[in-house]
Formats: sequence, structure tokens, C-alpha cells
Amino acid sequence: MTQEAPPPPEQPQDDHPTTPEPAPRLTRAGAVWAATAFTLVLAVLLIVFILQNPDTVEVHFLWMTGTLALGMALFVAAVAGGVLVGVAGATRVTQLRMRARRIRLHGQDA
Repeated sequence: MTQEAPPPPEQPQDDHPTTPEPAPRLTRAGAVWAATAFTLVLAVLLIVFILQNPDTVEVHFLWMTGTLALGMALFVAAVAGGVLVGVAGATRVTQLRMRARRIRLHGQDA
């Protein structure tokens, strides 16, 4: 007596082959919402920081002297630093654009 192997079980036929769904596209509106949410979270954290540092400190800058809440003084310093970085970045971008325009118009690297 020879034993035959049982036939393999039949696989159910699927009318819809499984294809991975495409990833959702990043749209400008989605990017704006993400940026808005990030900005709101950052603003809340900033408000908490300022409220948790109400101690008054004396601030000296050049010939000016005044008193200010510690949180606000640090915030002003951070904003001033950000403005300096922004000015430096804008200056560099302007230099690069002028150079690219000069190359495009004159065809030379000047």
C-alpha cells in the first residue's frame, strides 16, 4: 500500500489583489496646518516659560538700564539673536542671487 500525499488545500481566490496603498501626499495646506500647530505649541511653551520666570532682573545695555521680568529679558535676547541670524542669512542669499544673476547675464564667474 502506497500512501499518496493529500492534495494541498485550495487557496481562496481573491478578486482584489493586495497592492499597497500609496502614501498620502504632502500638500501645501497640510504643511500650513502642521506649521500652525507647531507654532501654537511653541507659543504655549513660551508663555509657560515667561510665566514661570517672573523674577525681576536689572538689565544693562549700552547706556540704558532698566528692570524686566527674567523670562521676558531672555525672550527679548533670543528674538534679538534670531534677528541677527536672519539678517546674516538674508545677506548671504542676496549675495548668491546677485552672483547667479551676474553669471546668467554675462556668462562669467565674476
